[in-house]
Amino acid sequence: MNPPNTNLRAFNLAVQTLLSTPSQFLPHLTVPTITHLPESIGPLLETQYAPNASQEEKESGGNRRILIRALVLDKDNTLCPAKTTTFPSNIYAHLHMLRNSPTSPFNITSAPNSILIVSNRAGSHPRYESEALEIEERLAGLKIPVFRLPLSPKEGVIVEKKPFCGNEVLEWFRERGVVQSADEIAVVGDRLGTDVLMAKEMGAWSVWCRDGVGEDVTKGKRNVLEKMEVWVERYLTESRGLKAPAPRGYRSKSD
Repeated sequence: MNPPNTNLRAFNLAVQTLLSTPSQFLPHLTVPTITHLPESIGPLLETQYAPNASQEEKESGGNRRILIRALVLDKDNTLCPAKTTTFPSNIYAHLHMLRNSPTSPFNITSAPNSILIVSNRAGSHPRYESEALEIEERLAGLKIPVFRLPLSPKEGVIVEKKPFCGNEVLEWFRERGVVQSADEIAVVGDRLGTDVLMAKEMGAWSVWCRDGVGEDVTKGKRNVLEKMEVWVERYLTESRGLKAPAPRGYRSKSD
């Protein structure tokens, strides 16, 4: 029998991270909403994590170059208002650009399996299957699928939700030849305690959508944990001057 679809373990991980290594709770890149996400994320990250790399190093694909070949996208309050399957027109337009721009690493023709929605609702449990199917129908023209949490081969139960399903998501991309390692993936979402920590756990880059789907929609609707995350991020960056460390895979390549 499957356990309830709760995420208490994620809360415990967030608390442990804040107490032991608070910089790991921070995103590598912050944008107001996903509509501000550029198609070329690597160069932005390089300005922070490889500022001394020469142009020759970057052009030759050396160890300091950051190549993002895949996107993991959160759904609730990143792509859609929470607990809905409605894509605001500006967000859908941005997804359309990412899938159709000839220079995009996530182009639908040259990289058809480069974007995956990983949600703690849709795809996380059979009770939300209708929601997952509805999302895929709305995004059919963009061919962006929803990840279904698989059954654990050992316990025969559904794998835990974000931030603990990173290995399964990484394997999904590997099986389709999209990436070789986790540091070629960017996890994009509005939650530090699930999306950013998932990226940290799997060794990927993280992009935090600070205002969710938009400040006009999000304002006054954040729950207590979401409000606390915004405060904690501001405190850690502005008051303590902390910065998220690069993913372990990227650090080992650069050593």
